Amino acid sequence: MFGKYLLLAFTLVSNLGSATGSSISAIPNLNENRESTARVAPYVVRKTLEIWVTAYSSTPEETDDTPFITASGSTVREGVVATNLFPFGTKVLIPEYFGERVFVVEDRMHSRKTNNLDIWMASKQEAKKFGISQTKIVVLE
Repeated sequence: MFGKYLLLAFTLVSNLGSATGSSISAIPNLNENRESTARVAPYVVRKTLEIWVTAYSSTPEETDDTPFITASGSTVREGVVATNLFPFGTKVLIPEYFGERVFVVEDRMHSRKTNNLDIWMASKQEAKKFGISQTKIVVLE
């Protein structure tokens, strides 16, 4: 008896797929499009240096007239940093504060900021809480 209901359910689903012009062939893998939880791929350390690290947010007083667009043209998000020291796309670690989390240079700072790195944060409150610190960064290849 169970087999009849299973066959009926399969037939209904198959017919529904035909009626809508699509086919139902398999249950989708829900983990298929998930991002990896790994934070560090096998990078090569290019150099390590001590610089001033601060934080900023997308508020008008901290940015230009496009506060959610970086100087490289991308949208601000977690993991974006601003600096004038390295080309766009350079990957850096800030191990003292973020361990092995990789940040990417996608924004610029005012030209007077020559030895600084600015971490984008979602709110001005978070950025202020982070403050300013002279710390070691690791530049990756």
